Order: sequence, then C-alpha cells, then structure tokens
Amino acid sequence: MLKPALQSIHLYPVKSIAGSGPGEAVVEPWGLAGDRRWLVVDGDRRMLTQRPQPKLALAAAEQLAGGGLRLTAPGMPPLTVEVPAPGETVPVEVWKDKVEAVPAGRAAHDWFRGYLGVEAELVYLDAPEMRRPVDPVYSRPGDTVSFADGFPLLLTTTSSLDALNSLIAQGDHADEGPLPMNRFRPNVVVDGTAPWAEDEWRSVRVGEVVFDVAKPCSRCVVTTTDQRSAERGKEPLRTLARHRRFGDRLVFGQNLIPRGVGTIRVGDPFEILD
Repeated sequence: MLKPALQSIHLYPVKSIAGSGPGEAVVEPWGLAGDRRWLVVDGDRRMLTQRPQPKLALAAAEQLAGGGLRLTAPGMPPLTVEVPAPGETVPVEVWKDKVEAVPAGRAAHDWFRGYLGVEAELVYLDAPEMRRPVDPVYSRPGDTVSFADGFPLLLTTTSSLDALNSLIAQGDHADEGPLPMNRFRPNVVVDGTAPWAEDEWRSVRVGEVVFDVAKPCSRCVVTTTDQRSAERGKEPLRTLARHRRFGDRLVFGQNLIPRGVGTIRVGDPFEILD
C-alpha cells in the first residue's frame, strides 16, 4: 500500500455550489481560507442548499484576490461580487444556528433570484473567529466554524470510496455507480489508507497541521445529486443505509477541527496520531 498522503484539496467559497481544487490551501482555525464564507439564503434568511435546490450544483464560484467571487451558472451572465464593506449585519439561519452575516448587495441577490427562480440573497461571513461556535459536545471552548454544515473541514479517503462503490455494484442500483468523490463535497481527500480506517482515528496530521477527528459525517440527499447534471438517484444512500448506518445516521467521511494553522499541499504526508 502507498504511504498515506493528501490526494486532493477542495474549496467551496459559496456553500452548496461548485468550487475548486487548488494545489494548496491555508488552514485557519475555522476551516480552509476562503471555504464557505458565503451563503445563499431564502426569503426568511434560512440557508438555501442543494437539498431543496439541486440546480445549485451547476453554479460555480471562483475565488478572486481579496476574497471576492466570480459567479457562473447555466443561462446566467457571469457576475463579480466584491467582499462587502464592513457594515450592518443581518441574522441568517444555518441549521439551528443564528449567525450574523453581511449582505452582498442587490446585484448578487438578483443574480441568485434569477437563477433559482425563488427569493434569495447572498451573504458573507465577515468574522468567522466569533460568529458561529462548533457544537460543544465535539469541540473545545472557542472553536468556531464558517457556513459549513457543522465543522471546519471534512475528510474522505479514496479507499473508502472504492469500498463503497464495490458495495453499490452489488446492489439494486448498480447502474448508478461508480460514484465520484464530488458527491461527498470533502475538503481533503487522503490516499493510501485502509477502507473505513478513518472510523477509528482521533487525531491526524496533514503536512504540518494537526487536526482533531471530531465525529463521522452524516450524509443526506445531496450525495444522491449528480454534481454535473443536478439529477438525483438513489445512491449512495441506499447502500450507506445497509452498510454504514451508525444509529440513525448514514455515515461517510470524518469531520475535522484544526489544532494549528499552516499551509497544506497536495502530496503532503498524512499521519495518524491517535
């Protein structure tokens, strides 16, 4: 088996739309620099994701110097969005969390309204160091997170995806596989470990940065959404329900909390500390 190493890095500047796969990224206490600092919300300022709006998968955000965005989507003109100037914040809802965020401005709101056909706004997380704490059951006092579902980073492994795809191939919806890793929207993908070995990890190092392994990642309908077409199927949830059920949750990948800062790079060694 190959020595474990970081195979890829994934950044999603806007929660639930397509991002990029850079060769390196800066790890901040609340996640990768630039990851999920922007969020689309509905008319009640609740988060909008691929769960009710699968066509968000077809939109993309390119991060620009200074933290701004270039938005693209089928049938829409590209739009450049600058980081909003410091100013009045509005409360938005991410799951059960109330988070203060800065509206991105009318042009961005209109762009998403035009694309989705529903009331929508784009907002920016101006102060991730103070806006949203991580669930205290799984973290330390002072840990915070961006607009990610609950934790600063998500780790997956190529061996576990291979194992999952083998199980899908034996099931009732084999024609849907094999599934690509983008169904799971990870931040870091590790190669060279045994399938499902991550279930036992408690602390790991990627390059120069140490992470706590907080908890397994519960999976939802987004994983059944083809990220290239926005069409939905049955997998991987059918197979996860049969083989990867932890209590009432279907699990793939592990949530991470940084215990340091630094730069990680594709090819960096990966080490299991505990």
